[in-house]
Amino acid sequence: MSDLDLTKLKNMPVPTPNADARKAALDAAMQAFDATAKSADAKTAAAPKDVVAFPRPMRSADGERKRPMLAQHKAALAASVALVVIGGPMALYVLAPQLQQRTHNDSGVKPASQPITAPVIAALPEPREAGQDRAPAERGRTQTETPRKVEADAKPSDDALSKINPVSPPAAAPAPAIPGMVLEQERARSKHEADLRLERQAEEEAKRIGELRRQRPANPNVQHGGEDLTALLPKSAAPPTAAALPRVAAAPPPVAFQEQRRNLRGDVADGQRKAIDEARRQQLGGAQPGAAPPAQKVVGLVTPEPALPPQVEQGRDTFDATPPNPVKSTAAEPVSTFSIDVDTASYAFVRRALNSGRLPQKDAVRVEEMINYFPYDYARADTTDAPFKPTVTVMPSPWNVDNRLVHIAIKGYDIARTDRPRANLVLLVDISGSMGPADRLPLLKNAFRLLVDNLQPEDTIAIVTYASGSDIRLAPTKVSEKAKIIAAIDSLKAGGSTHGAAGITDAYKVAEASFDKAAVNRVILATDGDWNVGITNRTELKSFIERKRESGVYLSILGVGMGNHNDHLMQTLAQNGNGVAAYIDTLAEARKVLVEEASSSLFPIAKDVKIQIEFNPALVSEYRLIGYETRMLARADFNNDKVDAGDVGSGHSVTAIYEVTPVGAPRLVDGLRYGPAATTQATAPAQPAPPADQARRRIEPTSPQGSELGFLKIRYKLPKEETSRLIELPITPSLAVPTIAAAPEDVRFSVAVAAFGQLLKGQPHMKSYSFDDVIALANSAKGADPFGYRAEMVSLVRLAKSARP
Repeated sequence: MSDLDLTKLKNMPVPTPNADARKAALDAAMQAFDATAKSADAKTAAAPKDVVAFPRPMRSADGERKRPMLAQHKAALAASVALVVIGGPMALYVLAPQLQQRTHNDSGVKPASQPITAPVIAALPEPREAGQDRAPAERGRTQTETPRKVEADAKPSDDALSKINPVSPPAAAPAPAIPGMVLEQERARSKHEADLRLERQAEEEAKRIGELRRQRPANPNVQHGGEDLTALLPKSAAPPTAAALPRVAAAPPPVAFQEQRRNLRGDVADGQRKAIDEARRQQLGGAQPGAAPPAQKVVGLVTPEPALPPQVEQGRDTFDATPPNPVKSTAAEPVSTFSIDVDTASYAFVRRALNSGRLPQKDAVRVEEMINYFPYDYARADTTDAPFKPTVTVMPSPWNVDNRLVHIAIKGYDIARTDRPRANLVLLVDISGSMGPADRLPLLKNAFRLLVDNLQPEDTIAIVTYASGSDIRLAPTKVSEKAKIIAAIDSLKAGGSTHGAAGITDAYKVAEASFDKAAVNRVILATDGDWNVGITNRTELKSFIERKRESGVYLSILGVGMGNHNDHLMQTLAQNGNGVAAYIDTLAEARKVLVEEASSSLFPIAKDVKIQIEFNPALVSEYRLIGYETRMLARADFNNDKVDAGDVGSGHSVTAIYEVTPVGAPRLVDGLRYGPAATTQATAPAQPAPPADQARRRIEPTSPQGSELGFLKIRYKLPKEETSRLIELPITPSLAVPTIAAAPEDVRFSVAVAAFGQLLKGQPHMKSYSFDDVIALANSAKGADPFGYRAEMVSLVRLAKSARP
């Protein structure tokens, strides 16, 4: 029968039912009720004592049997009786013509002209569990779709129709039912199930959000990157259907809004989240997020609708705000001490910012990491016992003709692939909701595949993940079982909050359980650094990592993402975990870090490497160290083997550059009037700058201290030792070159990178030196560039000229 015909029938006038019709309908309803109860009792006779099968046994979303409330059954019975008495004849009047037509067409008899006044009786469908025999898509039907499904279930059979007497009342039939009553029972069951789900979700959400709010750190520098707290809701709970909320049937359920907001991760504009929240407020009658809306009463139960959590500010990458190293007077403080740094994260982040058309944050620029990003062909060591030897070059400063640069270079011993120790790695992967974009977890999965291909068959890999909690996805497995490891990597999916502390704890447990003294035991943490659950305080995390470092398990960092990247936290972990910090923005960068430089990233040749230089006050009036602001050490820390410092990996290059002011040249800081040996110098008139060809002779005067510009000392420990060793080298005039052009290509290019970093950082010491000057110096020193890294740097300098702030 077409929808048009059905509409016409529904619009026909409905006669007033007489007393006999009402009585017959009521009797039929009571018979149906008794038959249903008996059938349900028979089915559940063997069930546990606490199961009540009235009108049907019901189950919640998690499979647990629930006892329906007595008040609900009374309400359902009253509604059924009312529907039968009042609506039965009306439904009969609408359905009678098509039923009569179908009966006589099947039997070949012309339909009777007189109307049918008796109720139509259909066989009651067999009782079943709530939601049973339904496809998953049908279980989530809305209220507007439910009646059609119920009508199909309650459709009378041809057998039953053939027995109907259109004139006389029908004979009693076993287990009779009325379609309207079946519909009401179905609605009651749906309401009850949805009510239980809503109640359980509301309790869990309120508990979790309350816990998160109590644990939220007070440090405003720690950003959460827009992580939605509702991601903690159980994933298995199905969203309630509209039928469960009849008073707001047109409004999507709260979980639907939460799912929409949860899917907005990464670099999504704030406006999309605000639009979703505004739509939600309008449907709740103008309620603000975080304020509980009026409770909805559903089938005798009062269920408060879960409130949306307050929005968290997003779109800010967090960096440690450290001012540049100051200019220091040699007479007052002749000794400079710092820890080496082989991290490269800053350069990759700067590159990503410039490629997007904007200048990076000044705090994101760490000049030493930009310099050390590039491979240099410095002089190499010959043995692992003396894993590196320093190379020093003194040259004129390109941005200040009155000053000189002291360039210190270290090249680590390169272990042959066949001589590498076994690697025992634990991949600690952040799979929270913020890791969903393509430049985060999907990129890391491709990077890990490259890593697996580059390891030896005897190396082992374990995988630990964290989101709302922590999970060991793969126990330590040899790389020879590559298919098993790749399958575990492919299975990683993003979703949930970010409980990083739980993940680190479990990762160290796995690493310690499989610890091998002859191997390199390392945890590699891959994350955007957006931690918002558990321990988020840097001081607590630093203490935890320091204690774990003593066990011989080191920690390295692979940072990803932009918009909520917490570099502030990642640097703390890497520096105290005896590991490196790299930033992965492209698959090419992943190959550089995990394939081309895997030896330097994974296999250390020296640890706790410190550099100390003492300048000669007779030749140097002042100095400043370019970069290494986060690596400065006290003078007494140099000889203290308990003080942690940076590590050098196999084949690693490390560069440090000092800018010094020779005695007699214009000073950046006034000398002391009353200091020892400084009064005469402070009051002496400034001398004009000598020509460039006299620069070398200017640092070779006769003095009680000799002709040394300074004295270099390097302390380091071998990977398996706890006592440091010492390397010493005097900085003599023989190490100086008269012009920049006379310096080696690697030295000149590193100076160009140092100038680029200082310009990005906005340092005042660059005077009139420009981006064009950097390009000219870098182009003159590109040399052999097999991977195109140096050409890429020149392109970035060009982008910086036109990038917006």
